[in-house]
Amino acid sequence: MVSRDEFEQLVADALATLPPEILNRMDNVAITVQEWPSRSQLDSSRVPPGSTLFGLYQGVPLTRRSSHYGLVPPDRITIFRGPLTRYFGSPEAIAEQVRKTVVHEIAHHFGMGEAQIASLGY
Repeated sequence: MVSRDEFEQLVADALATLPPEILNRMDNVAITVQEWPSRSQLDSSRVPPGSTLFGLYQGVPLTRRSSHYGLVPPDRITIFRGPLTRYFGSPEAIAEQVRKTVVHEIAHHFGMGEAQIASLGY
């Protein structure tokens, strides 16, 4: 089992592997770890019963921000430890999926939709 501290380090490691040009363009976004998605998070994401989320982006994508965007709370990327550690058995598999999930949610921050992200393998 991957501890909470180890899991948070996996998220930090995933971020550290991103190119600086991606990290430098991220704006007003907080990345957090949560144990499990809440019912409201599952409902807002239209997750079917019996399914779960590995990560969730909540906010205004960079592509939809205008000059009127300001004084708003940060967008939020949440990475869910429980589902990731349950579905991926080895520490190596968990680390790989954490990275994929972080990249997937950051892609939403940049305005990409599910189909576009899937076409890139995330």
